Amino acid sequence: MPTKKPSNHGVRRPVDLARVHGLSAQAVRNYERDGVLPPAQRTPNGYRRFTETHAKALSAYLALVAGHGYAASGEIMRAVNRGETDAALRTIDKGHALLQRDRETLDAVETAVVALTATRPQPQIRKPVSVSVLAHRLGVRPATLRKWERAGVLRPGRDPATHYRVYLPDDVRDAELAHLLRRGGYRLDHIAGVLRQVRGAGGTEPLAASLSRWRARLTERGRAMLTGAARLADYLDAAQPPSRALISEANTTTLSE
Repeated sequence: MPTKKPSNHGVRRPVDLARVHGLSAQAVRNYERDGVLPPAQRTPNGYRRFTETHAKALSAYLALVAGHGYAASGEIMRAVNRGETDAALRTIDKGHALLQRDRETLDAVETAVVALTATRPQPQIRKPVSVSVLAHRLGVRPATLRKWERAGVLRPGRDPATHYRVYLPDDVRDAELAHLLRRGGYRLDHIAGVLRQVRGAGGTEPLAASLSRWRARLTERGRAMLTGAARLADYLDAAQPPSRALISEANTTTLSE
């Protein structure tokens, strides 16, 4: 169904902005109330009057949400609308840094899964073992396992009688995977992220089947970030056009080079 254009050129009602994105008019009003959109002018009888700049702001926000999520996208838009562009860009930078961290974690998971499937696994331990037994099995010191625990890599239980650490079969699997990744040069914080993925998937085999879907989601998020950045740039150009002084300075610099 073709979108109905607003009756007055350059002026938008909440419903006009809403229809383009399949939203309700109330959602648009809420976005303005929450600072995601810049303040709208009001008619003498109190109705909101939005402009093309508001339309660009709404497009930017919704595009940012797909890549950065609601909380960060709201933070970005409110910073822009306060004139704090640097703060908005810092939030965007954090989002890209998090995406890069997720990519590195995925690379580590893939490395681990390939290594585990390429080597003959040792007989699976079926009963809980102590920290000294597990350390001997891996060829590390017990202090190393305790350090991994402090870093969130391992999560051993405690014997109810002695309160000593006990490692169940899944804990042993996690320790072997952590040992493999440490030999590959991965940091403990990355390894902790890998093991969270392993535990969430129910083991390395189910995780291996989901790696391609995981990478596809990261790629989709990266593309959404690009789209969000483009929409935000359009909004910044409309809301905060470069001053004549900056344009003149840029032109002068170009001619002098």
